[in-house]
Amino acid sequence: MTWKPRNYPSMSPYIVCSDAEAYIGFVEQAFGGVLLRRFNRPDGSLMHAEIRIDDSVLMIGGGAPAQPGGPHIHLYVPDVEATFNRAVAAGATVVQALQRKRADDDLRGGVQDAAGTTWWIATQ
Repeated sequence: MTWKPRNYPSMSPYIVCSDAEAYIGFVEQAFGGVLLRRFNRPDGSLMHAEIRIDDSVLMIGGGAPAQPGGPHIHLYVPDVEATFNRAVAAGATVVQALQRKRADDDLRGGVQDAAGTTWWIATQ
């Protein structure tokens, strides 16, 4: 077993937007993006999507009021617990404790650094 999905980069930008459907359509049309995965909320709205553009993966979250503002970065690491704990020890604020809650089976948690960037740290 590996610590990230096959053919995924270690780090991906994570865009949280209010109109995720329009954003996905734009990325597909403008940049030839190919939808890799999509997870919907129970009401059918987009919770999370991943689009490949050449050798990169752009992650997109549908707007949710509980999401912190500012930029988001998704980071796959070999040891999520150690990396998460180092980030907290370095001064990051926990925005989501480590948990498995999606069909992708990643162990993931979120921290926000002093500059306002939210880091989603995961191991598959």
